[in-house]
Amino acid sequence: MNTFQRIVICFFVVLVCASCLSGEGGLTPSLIKQIQRDFTLDSHTRTVYNSLANNKIQDLALNRRIVRNHNEFFSDKVTVKGITNQEKSGRCWIFSALNSLRPSVIEKHNLESFEFSQNYIAFWDKMEKANAFLQYMIDFRDRDLMDREVVMVLGANPFWVDGGYWENFSDLANKYGLVPKEVMPETKSSGDTGAMNRFMYQKLRSDVVNLHKMHKAGRPVKDLVAEKEKMLAEVYRILVLNLGQPPTEFTWRYKPEKEKEEDDKEADSEDEDRKDDDEDEDDEDHKDDDEDEDDEESVPGTVEKDETITITMTPRQFMNEFVGINLDDYLNIFHDTIHRAGSYYQIRMSRNGYDGRDISYVNVDLDMLKKIAVDSIRGGDAMLFAADVSHDQSREMGIMADGLFDYASLYGLEITMTKAERALYRGSVRNHGMNLVGVDMKDGSPLKWRVENSWGEDSGSKGFWTMYDDWFDMHVYNIIVLKKYVPKEVQDIVKQPPVILPPWDPML
Repeated sequence: MNTFQRIVICFFVVLVCASCLSGEGGLTPSLIKQIQRDFTLDSHTRTVYNSLANNKIQDLALNRRIVRNHNEFFSDKVTVKGITNQEKSGRCWIFSALNSLRPSVIEKHNLESFEFSQNYIAFWDKMEKANAFLQYMIDFRDRDLMDREVVMVLGANPFWVDGGYWENFSDLANKYGLVPKEVMPETKSSGDTGAMNRFMYQKLRSDVVNLHKMHKAGRPVKDLVAEKEKMLAEVYRILVLNLGQPPTEFTWRYKPEKEKEEDDKEADSEDEDRKDDDEDEDDEDHKDDDEDEDDEESVPGTVEKDETITITMTPRQFMNEFVGINLDDYLNIFHDTIHRAGSYYQIRMSRNGYDGRDISYVNVDLDMLKKIAVDSIRGGDAMLFAADVSHDQSREMGIMADGLFDYASLYGLEITMTKAERALYRGSVRNHGMNLVGVDMKDGSPLKWRVENSWGEDSGSKGFWTMYDDWFDMHVYNIIVLKKYVPKEVQDIVKQPPVILPPWDPML
């Protein structure tokens, strides 16, 4: 760099500093006066003011046209049983992942109902997050605390909150297995994680301070790792006190539903049809038999009971033998509008466990994403999906529709951003996982989708939402689906080396 270039750079630095010191760009008194002069509280504005001051904004903005035309008809549905409730926690990704596995388990074992223990997976997720946090800070021990990755780990990271993604769930289930809900039920802290998370937030930070002090004092890395292991023992104790102790082996009893003997019914019907053609003596015998059967069925208090089955298993045995689902058979399919379609992506440091997998996904266009989703529903398989539920959805009615709340008419202002612009400018993020369990097709295109949520039966329409296709376009980002529903050309994209994205990418 020559002298002239240095002078030019110094000039611009001085110019910028002078601009800041002069107050240019600030909200000046003259600007405030101009804004106040231009504002007119006319009769229409006064009416809107009175309405907003005395009513809930969403009630006033509710688009009655959408509500009036709303219905819950779906041409294709997956059979699901029972709505789950994550309560006051951010465990939607655990609930939706387990809910996507649940229908096949119910069908496989002929169960009337079944629910996995979400608390069990959440327990080990907390342990993995704590270990990852401490180990990252040991790895980063020589970095400046203002380093961007250090700031990310210390600040905006999942290690003391409830969040996660499909790959995180898959890692946990493959490593620790699964258990029925009765084996490790919910606790007050599992359903309301705020206080526990805040305590862990401070405890882990205190641990990092101590680890860094040890490093500055010249202690070797092996001493830091040994100290980390003591800290993790304390984390385990805190989690047991809040969530209960996870089983290493358990005994569980279940009762399959009674199967109706359709063949016997058909045989009885055929016997009745043949009565007139049989000999008189045989007819009498048949009648006596029928009367005996009727008498036996009408005896009060006689109930046929299905066999109760008792199993004793480890959580991993339960996952592999009872559930019997290979989580590697699923693919993460995205509609990511800010990166090129037809590519395979991986987001660095998006794992919950230190030795786990980062989020990886195939990016496709919206039509392909919908085709795969429709094929899965028609094949009878529910799927997890992630979306931004911050916009145009009603807990009271269970509706997700673009423009459900007409704020533009209420305020006289229009907000226009594309899906890509919302993501790039951090106005939209995947913040909730749910399950697609139905679709309403017309002329080969989806009109709306049936959503199984994990907010309990008192939310939505008895726990279900109707997601209109325009809302899908704007706010759904990805689905987790069985590979058998994914076209070969999309599966082949996974064979490409992944494009590595930074941990602050909008898709995280």
